[in-house]
Amino acid sequence: MINFFALDPDSQAERLKSAGHIALRDWGIENAQLELIKYRENAVFKVQEGDFRAALRVHRYGYHTHEELRSELQWMGALAESGIKVPEIIRTKSHDLFVEYDAEGLPGALQIDLFEWIDGKQLGSVEEGVDDESEVSHTFGLIGELAARVHNQAATWCIPKGFTRHAWDCEGLAGERPFWGRFWEIKAATDAQRALLGAVRERLYTDLANIEKTHDSYSMIHADFAAENIMVDGTEVRLIDFDDAGYGWHLFELVTALFFLQGESYFDSAKNALINGYRKHRQLDDEQLKLLPLFFMARSTTYVGWVHTRAETETAQELTPTLVEAACELAEEYL
Repeated sequence: MINFFALDPDSQAERLKSAGHIALRDWGIENAQLELIKYRENAVFKVQEGDFRAALRVHRYGYHTHEELRSELQWMGALAESGIKVPEIIRTKSHDLFVEYDAEGLPGALQIDLFEWIDGKQLGSVEEGVDDESEVSHTFGLIGELAARVHNQAATWCIPKGFTRHAWDCEGLAGERPFWGRFWEIKAATDAQRALLGAVRERLYTDLANIEKTHDSYSMIHADFAAENIMVDGTEVRLIDFDDAGYGWHLFELVTALFFLQGESYFDSAKNALINGYRKHRQLDDEQLKLLPLFFMARSTTYVGWVHTRAETETAQELTPTLVEAACELAEEYL
């Protein structure tokens, strides 16, 4: 059988869909229809069986250990207890949070979990930006409020024993082995671009290492407030996909919400609304905001690392030239 990673994305998704069908038996679901919603880090399918709807997530092989995944779900539960609406995990018939499934043709044993279905529509996508520009100020105000409430919970949460997640800190962003990969080695870049990324990596590490980690500025964060992870339903916004959640600076969170809006005519409106919304629930002074260029730079390099280490994906093939060019432009300014 052809190696999983040698297949095109559609063929990979079909194998993951078949795995999902079999895994659903652990939830007592035998005859559901599965529709692919997103295939990037994970494959996410809409599950429909009669009136029952849910979101099935088939995890990227090797991305998280079982302990890390349980910790992600544990934090989501804590957020829900604090009044923040997050997708509710649906346990298996055996009351497990997720199952592990392996079969010939897959890259290895895959973690698979199931969540309640969230109504609404995605705010937009990485590739296309925000769908409804007329609502940018209103929507990003709500996103800012949501981010502040998430950080309020995280900053005061007593971390449970055994809780394990990665960190978007100086090591995770610009150390020898960044969480999303050694971006300065990306093969798709020129020698000059790699040299520039290497230089900015050294500067980033130093600058990030000099920032304090206090409850006011650093805690568990969602780390992927991108448009496709914001569900808009009327006047409400909800956050989905906590796969990248880990320890990090709050400004890194806010920059992620704005990153793919750079260059758009509505960028300033979105930025101002996001900050004003955040300030309704949590302090964010102008002195802190002076660090935004640092975190835009750091966020940019993570995306280069992502496409470098996932070059086989359709997303990487489509976005690599743009992301490398954007990171190099920011690096020249930052240095």
